[in-house]
Amino acid sequence: MSPIASHRRTAALVFIFVTVLIDVLSFGVIIPVLPHLVQEFTGGDLAAAAHWVGIFGMVFAAVQFLSTPVQGALSDRYGRRPVILVSCLGLGLDFVVMALSTSLGMLLVARIISGVASASFTTANAYIADVTPPERRARSYGMIGAAFGLGFVVGPMIGGWLGGIDLRLPFWFAAGLALLNFLYGVFVLPESLPPERRTARFDLAHANPFGAMVLLRSYPQVFGLAAVVLLANLAHYVYPSVFVLFAEYRFAWGPREVGWVLAGVGVMSIIVNALLVGRVVRGLGERTTLLLGLGCGVTGFAIYGFAGTPWLFLLALPVSALWALASPATQALITRQVGPEAQGRIQGALMSLVSLAGIVGPVLFTSVFALFIGERAPAHLPGAPWLLAALLLGAAFAVGWRYARPPAE
Repeated sequence: MSPIASHRRTAALVFIFVTVLIDVLSFGVIIPVLPHLVQEFTGGDLAAAAHWVGIFGMVFAAVQFLSTPVQGALSDRYGRRPVILVSCLGLGLDFVVMALSTSLGMLLVARIISGVASASFTTANAYIADVTPPERRARSYGMIGAAFGLGFVVGPMIGGWLGGIDLRLPFWFAAGLALLNFLYGVFVLPESLPPERRTARFDLAHANPFGAMVLLRSYPQVFGLAAVVLLANLAHYVYPSVFVLFAEYRFAWGPREVGWVLAGVGVMSIIVNALLVGRVVRGLGERTTLLLGLGCGVTGFAIYGFAGTPWLFLLALPVSALWALASPATQALITRQVGPEAQGRIQGALMSLVSLAGIVGPVLFTSVFALFIGERAPAHLPGAPWLLAALLLGAAFAVGWRYARPPAE
Protein backbone atom coordinates (compact mmCIF):
# COMPACT_ATOMS: atom_id res chain seq x y z
CA MET A 1 0.00 0.00 0.00
CA SER A 2 1.37 3.41 -1.00
CA PRO A 3 1.94 6.07 1.70
CA ILE A 4 -0.89 8.18 0.27
CA ALA A 5 -3.31 5.24 0.25
CA SER A 6 -2.22 4.27 3.75
CA HIS A 7 -2.81 7.83 4.98
CA ARG A 8 -6.30 7.89 3.44
CA ARG A 9 -7.16 4.54 5.02
CA THR A 10 -5.96 5.77 8.41
CA ALA A 11 -7.96 8.99 8.09
CA ALA A 12 -11.05 6.99 7.14
CA LEU A 13 -10.65 4.61 10.10
CA VAL A 14 -10.18 7.56 12.44
CA PHE A 15 -13.43 9.05 11.14
CA ILE A 16 -15.28 5.77 11.64
CA PHE A 17 -13.89 5.55 15.17
CA VAL A 18 -14.96 9.14 15.86
CA THR A 19 -18.40 8.50 14.30
CA VAL A 20 -19.05 5.50 16.52
CA LEU A 21 -17.65 7.31 19.57
CA ILE A 22 -19.84 10.36 18.99
CA ASP A 23 -22.92 8.21 18.31
CA VAL A 24 -22.40 6.25 21.52
CA LEU A 25 -21.40 9.37 23.46
CA SER A 26 -24.50 11.21 22.29
CA PHE A 27 -26.73 8.35 23.42
CA GLY A 28 -24.80 8.01 26.67
CA VAL A 29 -25.29 11.72 27.36
CA ILE A 30 -29.08 11.39 27.37
CA ILE A 31 -29.23 8.21 29.51
CA PRO A 32 -29.37 10.10 32.85
CA VAL A 33 -31.99 12.62 31.68
CA LEU A 34 -34.37 10.84 29.28
CA PRO A 35 -36.34 9.10 32.08
CA HIS A 36 -36.69 12.43 33.90
CA LEU A 37 -37.94 14.15 30.74
CA VAL A 38 -40.47 11.34 30.28
CA GLN A 39 -41.51 11.79 33.92
CA GLU A 40 -42.01 15.49 33.25
CA PHE A 41 -44.47 14.61 30.48
CA THR A 42 -46.36 12.18 32.76
CA GLY A 43 -47.01 14.88 35.33
CA GLY A 44 -44.39 13.55 37.73
CA ASP A 45 -45.97 10.07 37.95
CA LEU A 46 -42.94 7.79 38.48
CA ALA A 47 -44.80 4.54 37.80
CA ALA A 48 -46.18 5.88 34.52
CA ALA A 49 -42.74 7.18 33.60
CA ALA A 50 -41.18 3.77 34.24
CA HIS A 51 -43.84 2.19 32.01
CA TRP A 52 -43.11 4.62 29.18
CA VAL A 53 -39.34 4.31 29.51
CA GLY A 54 -39.76 0.56 29.00
CA ILE A 55 -41.88 1.19 25.91
CA PHE A 56 -39.28 3.65 24.58
CA GLY A 57 -36.54 1.05 24.96
CA MET A 58 -38.53 -1.71 23.29
CA VAL A 59 -39.64 0.53 20.40
CA PHE A 60 -36.08 1.76 19.85
CA ALA A 61 -34.78 -1.82 19.62
CA ALA A 62 -37.65 -2.85 17.34
CA VAL A 63 -36.97 0.05 14.97
CA GLN A 64 -33.31 -0.89 14.77
CA PHE A 65 -34.32 -4.50 14.12
CA LEU A 66 -36.25 -3.34 11.05
CA SER A 67 -33.97 -0.57 9.79
CA THR A 68 -30.47 -2.04 9.98
CA PRO A 69 -30.91 -4.41 7.00
CA VAL A 70 -32.24 -1.49 4.96
CA GLN A 71 -29.16 0.60 5.69
CA GLY A 72 -26.90 -2.32 4.90
CA ALA A 73 -28.58 -2.91 1.54
CA LEU A 74 -28.48 0.81 0.73
CA SER A 75 -24.74 0.96 1.46
CA ASP A 76 -24.09 -2.06 -0.78
CA ARG A 77 -25.95 -0.35 -3.63
CA TYR A 78 -25.01 3.35 -3.25
CA GLY A 79 -21.81 3.22 -1.20
CA ARG A 80 -20.97 3.62 2.48
CA ARG A 81 -20.26 7.37 2.54
CA PRO A 82 -23.76 8.74 1.74
CA VAL A 83 -25.45 6.33 4.16
CA ILE A 84 -23.11 7.23 7.02
CA LEU A 85 -23.38 10.97 6.38
CA VAL A 86 -27.17 10.94 6.12
CA SER A 87 -27.31 8.96 9.36
CA CYS A 88 -25.08 11.48 11.15
CA LEU A 89 -27.16 14.38 9.86
CA GLY A 90 -30.43 12.68 10.76
CA LEU A 91 -29.21 11.86 14.26
CA GLY A 92 -28.15 15.47 14.88
CA LEU A 93 -31.45 16.92 13.70
CA ASP A 94 -33.37 14.33 15.68
CA PHE A 95 -31.64 15.31 18.93
CA VAL A 96 -32.76 18.88 18.21
CA VAL A 97 -36.36 17.63 17.93
CA MET A 98 -35.95 15.73 21.21
CA ALA A 99 -34.64 18.90 22.90
CA LEU A 100 -37.67 20.83 21.64
CA SER A 101 -40.26 18.12 22.42
CA THR A 102 -43.41 19.40 24.07
CA SER A 103 -45.25 16.12 24.53
CA LEU A 104 -44.65 12.43 25.17
CA GLY A 105 -45.84 11.56 21.66
CA MET A 106 -43.39 13.98 20.07
CA LEU A 107 -40.55 12.53 22.15
CA LEU A 108 -41.51 8.98 21.17
CA VAL A 109 -41.57 9.86 17.46
CA ALA A 110 -38.14 11.46 17.84
CA ARG A 111 -36.88 8.33 19.58
CA ILE A 112 -38.13 6.21 16.68
CA ILE A 113 -36.26 8.43 14.21
CA SER A 114 -33.10 8.17 16.30
CA GLY A 115 -33.42 4.38 16.13
CA VAL A 116 -33.33 4.59 12.33
CA ALA A 117 -30.45 7.09 12.22
CA SER A 118 -28.28 5.25 14.73
CA ALA A 119 -28.33 2.16 12.52
CA SER A 120 -25.15 3.65 10.95
CA PHE A 121 -23.20 1.15 13.09
CA THR A 122 -24.10 -1.37 10.40
CA THR A 123 -22.44 0.67 7.66
CA ALA A 124 -19.47 1.50 9.88
CA ASN A 125 -18.74 -2.21 10.30
CA ALA A 126 -18.99 -2.75 6.53
CA TYR A 127 -16.70 0.24 5.94
CA ILE A 128 -14.01 -1.32 8.14
CA ALA A 129 -14.24 -4.55 6.15
CA ASP A 130 -13.82 -2.53 2.92
CA VAL A 131 -10.64 -0.69 3.92
CA THR A 132 -8.88 -3.09 6.31
CA PRO A 133 -6.91 -6.22 5.32
CA PRO A 134 -8.45 -9.40 6.79
CA GLU A 135 -5.56 -9.98 9.18
CA ARG A 136 -6.03 -6.52 10.74
CA ARG A 137 -9.81 -6.43 11.00
CA ALA A 138 -10.04 -7.85 14.52
CA ARG A 139 -7.82 -5.03 15.80
CA SER A 140 -9.94 -2.43 13.96
CA TYR A 141 -13.15 -3.88 15.36
CA GLY A 142 -11.50 -3.84 18.77
CA MET A 143 -11.01 -0.09 18.41
CA ILE A 144 -14.73 0.22 17.62
CA GLY A 145 -15.41 -1.72 20.81
CA ALA A 146 -13.18 0.72 22.67
CA ALA A 147 -15.23 3.60 21.25
CA PHE A 148 -18.38 1.97 22.61
CA GLY A 149 -16.80 1.56 26.04
CA LEU A 150 -15.46 5.10 26.12
CA GLY A 151 -18.78 6.57 25.02
CA PHE A 152 -20.75 4.74 27.68
CA VAL A 153 -18.28 5.70 30.42
CA VAL A 154 -17.96 9.40 29.55
CA GLY A 155 -21.43 10.05 28.09
CA PRO A 156 -23.53 9.50 31.23
CA MET A 157 -21.05 11.55 33.29
CA ILE A 158 -21.41 14.52 30.91
CA GLY A 159 -25.16 14.01 30.66
CA GLY A 160 -25.60 13.95 34.41
CA TRP A 161 -23.61 17.16 34.82
CA LEU A 162 -25.41 19.00 32.02
CA GLY A 163 -28.78 17.66 33.13
CA GLY A 164 -28.18 19.18 36.55
CA ILE A 165 -28.05 22.57 34.84
CA ASP A 166 -30.99 22.07 32.50
CA LEU A 167 -32.86 18.86 31.67
CA ARG A 168 -32.77 19.54 27.92
CA LEU A 169 -29.18 20.69 27.71
CA PRO A 170 -27.77 17.16 27.15
CA PHE A 171 -29.98 16.83 24.05
CA TRP A 172 -28.57 20.05 22.60
CA PHE A 173 -25.05 18.83 23.41
CA ALA A 174 -25.72 15.49 21.67
CA ALA A 175 -27.15 17.33 18.65
CA GLY A 176 -24.04 19.48 18.42
CA LEU A 177 -21.77 16.43 18.51
CA ALA A 178 -23.68 14.62 15.77
CA LEU A 179 -23.89 17.67 13.48
CA LEU A 180 -20.19 18.46 13.93
CA ASN A 181 -19.44 14.85 13.04
CA PHE A 182 -21.53 15.23 9.88
CA LEU A 183 -19.54 18.30 8.83
CA TYR A 184 -16.28 16.54 9.64
CA GLY A 185 -17.32 13.58 7.48
CA VAL A 186 -18.30 15.77 4.53
CA PHE A 187 -14.69 16.95 4.26
CA VAL A 188 -12.78 13.89 5.50
CA LEU A 189 -14.62 10.64 4.77
CA PRO A 190 -13.77 9.02 1.41
CA GLU A 191 -15.96 6.39 -0.20
CA SER A 192 -14.75 2.85 0.58
CA LEU A 193 -16.86 0.90 -1.93
CA PRO A 194 -16.15 1.82 -5.58
CA PRO A 195 -19.03 1.55 -8.08
CA GLU A 196 -17.68 -1.60 -9.71
CA ARG A 197 -17.88 -3.48 -6.37
CA ARG A 198 -21.43 -2.47 -5.52
CA THR A 199 -24.59 -4.45 -6.11
CA ALA A 200 -26.34 -3.74 -9.40
CA ARG A 201 -29.61 -2.79 -7.71
CA PHE A 202 -31.10 -2.15 -4.28
CA ASP A 203 -31.61 -5.61 -2.82
CA LEU A 204 -35.21 -5.35 -1.60
CA ALA A 205 -35.44 -9.07 -0.86
CA HIS A 206 -32.76 -8.81 1.84
CA ALA A 207 -33.56 -5.28 3.03
CA ASN A 208 -35.72 -6.61 5.88
CA PRO A 209 -34.89 -8.76 8.92
CA PHE A 210 -36.45 -11.93 7.56
CA GLY A 211 -34.86 -11.67 4.14
CA ALA A 212 -31.58 -10.87 5.88
CA MET A 213 -31.80 -14.16 7.76
CA VAL A 214 -32.21 -15.95 4.44
CA LEU A 215 -29.06 -14.21 3.21
CA LEU A 216 -27.17 -15.42 6.29
CA ARG A 217 -28.25 -18.99 5.55
CA SER A 218 -26.48 -18.80 2.19
CA TYR A 219 -23.17 -18.52 4.10
CA PRO A 220 -23.11 -21.59 6.41
CA GLN A 221 -20.19 -20.47 8.56
CA VAL A 222 -21.54 -16.94 8.79
CA PHE A 223 -24.91 -18.35 9.84
CA GLY A 224 -23.23 -20.25 12.67
CA LEU A 225 -21.26 -17.21 13.77
CA ALA A 226 -24.46 -15.13 13.59
CA ALA A 227 -25.85 -17.47 16.24
CA VAL A 228 -22.81 -16.61 18.37
CA VAL A 229 -23.57 -12.91 17.88
CA LEU A 230 -27.21 -13.39 18.93
CA LEU A 231 -26.42 -15.49 22.01
CA ALA A 232 -23.59 -13.21 23.15
CA ASN A 233 -25.64 -10.03 22.78
CA LEU A 234 -28.60 -11.63 24.52
CA ALA A 235 -26.30 -12.52 27.43
CA HIS A 236 -24.94 -8.97 27.51
CA TYR A 237 -28.38 -7.56 28.31
CA VAL A 238 -28.11 -8.99 31.81
CA TYR A 239 -26.07 -5.87 32.69
CA PRO A 240 -28.57 -3.12 31.83
CA SER A 241 -31.56 -5.29 32.78
CA VAL A 242 -30.81 -6.43 36.34
CA PHE A 243 -27.43 -5.18 37.56
CA VAL A 244 -28.81 -2.20 39.49
CA LEU A 245 -31.59 -4.29 41.05
CA PHE A 246 -29.29 -7.21 41.81
CA ALA A 247 -26.61 -4.99 43.37
CA GLU A 248 -29.13 -3.32 45.66
CA TYR A 249 -30.80 -6.61 46.63
CA ARG A 250 -27.63 -8.66 47.11
CA PHE A 251 -25.07 -6.14 48.37
CA ALA A 252 -27.14 -3.08 49.36
CA TRP A 253 -25.25 -0.95 46.81
CA GLY A 254 -26.66 2.46 46.05
CA PRO A 255 -26.31 4.65 42.95
CA ARG A 256 -22.75 5.70 43.85
CA GLU A 257 -21.43 2.14 44.19
CA VAL A 258 -23.28 1.02 41.07
CA GLY A 259 -21.91 3.98 39.11
CA TRP A 260 -18.33 3.21 40.10
CA VAL A 261 -18.67 -0.47 39.21
CA LEU A 262 -20.22 0.28 35.81
CA ALA A 263 -17.51 2.83 35.13
CA GLY A 264 -14.94 0.17 36.01
CA VAL A 265 -16.60 -2.28 33.60
CA GLY A 266 -16.41 0.34 30.86
CA VAL A 267 -12.75 1.15 31.53
CA MET A 268 -11.78 -2.53 31.47
CA SER A 269 -13.68 -2.96 28.21
CA ILE A 270 -11.73 -0.07 26.70
CA ILE A 271 -8.42 -1.61 27.80
CA VAL A 272 -9.28 -5.02 26.36
CA ASN A 273 -10.55 -3.66 23.04
CA ALA A 274 -7.88 -1.01 22.49
CA LEU A 275 -4.79 -2.78 23.84
CA LEU A 276 -5.35 -6.53 23.96
CA VAL A 277 -7.46 -7.59 20.97
CA GLY A 278 -4.81 -6.97 18.30
CA ARG A 279 -2.05 -8.62 20.33
CA VAL A 280 -4.09 -11.67 21.29
CA VAL A 281 -5.36 -12.23 17.75
CA ARG A 282 -1.81 -12.01 16.39
CA GLY A 283 -0.64 -14.54 18.95
CA LEU A 284 -3.55 -16.97 19.06
CA GLY A 285 -5.55 -16.39 15.90
CA GLU A 286 -9.17 -15.30 15.59
CA ARG A 287 -10.77 -18.65 16.40
CA THR A 288 -8.87 -19.20 19.65
CA THR A 289 -9.38 -15.56 20.64
CA LEU A 290 -13.12 -15.92 20.13
CA LEU A 291 -13.28 -19.07 22.26
CA LEU A 292 -11.03 -17.58 24.95
CA GLY A 293 -13.26 -14.51 25.21
CA LEU A 294 -16.44 -16.58 25.48
CA GLY A 295 -14.83 -18.88 28.04
CA CYS A 296 -13.86 -15.90 30.20
CA GLY A 297 -17.42 -14.58 29.90
CA VAL A 298 -18.86 -17.90 31.09
CA THR A 299 -16.46 -17.99 34.04
CA GLY A 300 -17.03 -14.38 35.05
CA PHE A 301 -20.82 -14.60 34.89
CA ALA A 302 -20.84 -17.86 36.83
CA ILE A 303 -18.86 -16.20 39.61
CA TYR A 304 -21.28 -13.27 39.58
CA GLY A 305 -24.17 -15.69 39.96
CA PHE A 306 -22.75 -17.44 43.01
CA ALA A 307 -20.99 -14.43 44.57
CA GLY A 308 -22.07 -14.09 48.18
CA THR A 309 -19.86 -11.11 48.96
CA PRO A 310 -19.16 -7.85 47.13
CA TRP A 311 -15.45 -8.63 46.95
CA LEU A 312 -16.00 -11.92 45.13
CA PHE A 313 -18.22 -10.12 42.64
CA LEU A 314 -15.59 -7.43 42.10
CA LEU A 315 -12.81 -9.99 41.66
CA ALA A 316 -14.75 -11.47 38.74
CA LEU A 317 -14.88 -8.15 36.86
CA PRO A 318 -11.45 -8.52 35.15
CA VAL A 319 -12.31 -12.11 34.18
CA SER A 320 -15.62 -11.19 32.54
CA ALA A 321 -13.97 -8.13 30.93
CA LEU A 322 -11.87 -10.48 28.79
CA TRP A 323 -15.14 -11.53 27.15
CA ALA A 324 -14.65 -8.37 25.05
CA LEU A 325 -12.03 -10.32 23.07
CA ALA A 326 -14.80 -12.35 21.44
CA SER A 327 -16.76 -9.74 19.48
CA PRO A 328 -13.93 -8.30 17.32
CA ALA A 329 -12.70 -11.81 16.54
CA THR A 330 -16.21 -12.85 15.53
CA GLN A 331 -16.62 -9.84 13.25
CA ALA A 332 -13.24 -10.48 11.63
CA LEU A 333 -14.12 -14.12 10.94
CA ILE A 334 -17.48 -13.17 9.45
CA THR A 335 -16.04 -10.55 7.09
CA ARG A 336 -13.54 -13.11 5.77
CA GLN A 337 -16.44 -15.21 4.47
CA VAL A 338 -18.21 -12.43 2.54
CA GLY A 339 -17.32 -10.38 -0.53
CA PRO A 340 -17.41 -6.56 -0.53
CA GLU A 341 -20.67 -6.45 -2.46
CA ALA A 342 -22.54 -8.14 0.42
CA GLN A 343 -20.78 -6.74 3.50
CA GLY A 344 -23.45 -4.13 4.15
CA ARG A 345 -26.35 -6.57 3.99
CA ILE A 346 -24.54 -9.11 6.17
CA GLN A 347 -23.73 -6.43 8.75
CA GLY A 348 -27.34 -5.28 8.60
CA ALA A 349 -28.52 -8.82 9.30
CA LEU A 350 -26.13 -9.10 12.25
CA MET A 351 -27.28 -5.78 13.71
CA SER A 352 -30.87 -6.96 13.40
CA LEU A 353 -29.94 -9.88 15.61
CA VAL A 354 -28.36 -7.46 18.09
CA SER A 355 -31.60 -5.47 18.11
CA LEU A 356 -33.63 -8.66 18.56
CA ALA A 357 -31.54 -9.40 21.63
CA GLY A 358 -32.42 -5.90 22.85
CA ILE A 359 -36.11 -6.68 22.53
CA VAL A 360 -35.99 -10.07 24.28
CA GLY A 361 -33.15 -9.63 26.79
CA PRO A 362 -34.61 -7.09 29.25
CA VAL A 363 -37.86 -9.01 29.67
CA LEU A 364 -36.05 -12.34 29.95
CA PHE A 365 -33.56 -11.33 32.63
CA THR A 366 -35.92 -9.22 34.73
CA SER A 367 -38.45 -12.07 34.72
CA VAL A 368 -35.83 -14.58 35.86
CA PHE A 369 -34.64 -12.22 38.59
CA ALA A 370 -38.18 -11.66 39.84
CA LEU A 371 -38.90 -15.40 39.80
CA PHE A 372 -35.86 -16.40 41.88
CA ILE A 373 -36.31 -13.74 44.57
CA GLY A 374 -40.09 -14.05 44.84
CA GLU A 375 -42.21 -15.96 47.32
CA ARG A 376 -42.78 -18.80 44.84
CA ALA A 377 -39.15 -19.11 43.81
CA PRO A 378 -38.07 -22.72 43.08
CA ALA A 379 -34.88 -21.73 44.94
CA HIS A 380 -33.74 -18.44 46.43
CA LEU A 381 -31.09 -17.51 43.90
CA PRO A 382 -30.68 -13.77 43.19
CA GLY A 383 -27.79 -14.55 40.86
CA ALA A 384 -29.97 -16.65 38.53
CA PRO A 385 -29.90 -14.04 35.70
CA TRP A 386 -26.09 -14.13 35.68
CA LEU A 387 -26.13 -17.93 35.57
CA LEU A 388 -28.57 -17.81 32.66
CA ALA A 389 -26.21 -15.41 30.89
CA ALA A 390 -23.35 -17.84 31.55
CA LEU A 391 -25.39 -20.65 29.97
CA LEU A 392 -26.08 -18.51 26.91
CA LEU A 393 -22.37 -17.79 26.51
CA GLY A 394 -21.64 -21.48 27.00
CA ALA A 395 -24.00 -22.24 24.11
CA ALA A 396 -22.23 -19.55 22.06
CA PHE A 397 -18.91 -21.24 22.89
CA ALA A 398 -20.22 -24.58 21.60
CA VAL A 399 -21.49 -23.03 18.36
CA GLY A 400 -18.27 -21.05 17.94
CA TRP A 401 -16.19 -24.19 18.40
CA ARG A 402 -17.89 -25.65 15.32
CA TYR A 403 -18.20 -22.63 13.05
CA ALA A 404 -15.32 -20.28 13.94
CA ARG A 405 -12.89 -21.31 11.23
CA PRO A 406 -11.23 -19.06 8.63
CA PRO A 407 -11.87 -19.83 4.92
CA ALA A 408 -8.41 -21.34 4.44
CA GLU A 409 -9.23 -24.17 6.80
